Amino acid sequence: MREASVKTGFQASVLTLFPEMFPGPLGMSLAGRALEAGVWSLEAVDIRDYATDRHRSVDDTPSGGGAGMVMRADVVARAVDAVHQAGQPLIYLSPRGKPLTQGRVRELAAGPGVTLLCGRFEGLDQRVIEARVMEEISLGDFILSGGEPAALALLDAVIRLLPGVMGKEVSGEDESFEDGLLEYPQYTRPQVFEGREIPEVLTSGDHGRIKAWRRAQAEEATKLRRPDLWEKFLTISRKDSRKSD
Repeated sequence: MREASVKTGFQASVLTLFPEMFPGPLGMSLAGRALEAGVWSLEAVDIRDYATDRHRSVDDTPSGGGAGMVMRADVVARAVDAVHQAGQPLIYLSPRGKPLTQGRVRELAAGPGVTLLCGRFEGLDQRVIEARVMEEISLGDFILSGGEPAALALLDAVIRLLPGVMGKEVSGEDESFEDGLLEYPQYTRPQVFEGREIPEVLTSGDHGRIKAWRRAQAEEATKLRRPDLWEKFLTISRKDSRKSD
């Protein structure tokens, strides 16, 4: 069974068949320094610890037939009940889930922590998803070998928003998705790279022009690359405009 751990800050618990995958990249850079500083804590729990047979079985054949194996409801339920803390979201990383958004990331970062369940095989017995009221979240319309990479990505997105993790609190305000648009293009030295110059407006010192240029670039990029986001942005803008009239 898992050992008791001292938890500080934002508390992340990950239920997985491969606890050695954690913290992985989350132990490096900003997230790693924040982990060492106690801004957040991580507990990676082996689901096999909650199996009851000598083989530590966590899966069985799918009812009704079919290929592959399915994670057992009883084993997963014992793991969840031992780890999940009241008041924390319980999230199952699943391709059937709702797409993860920056808005949901902000909500999670504002909370006390999260418990993540990483699926494997053909998925998880539906009964435990319903019985433990799991929120299903997907990273996109593609299939991974398991939920662990998705859990790492979700935690990375959340941790960087925790107070004190990023160098400047305003550094995330102009990023993609924060205001419903993709981020404007970025430039730095050298002034000329393979014949391409930094746009003149960015070196003008005119902060009003720079702000307007960046906004226009963000709108254009969103319109061309993500028409779905652009339509959503326009809808929200129209509603806000009507409210202010």
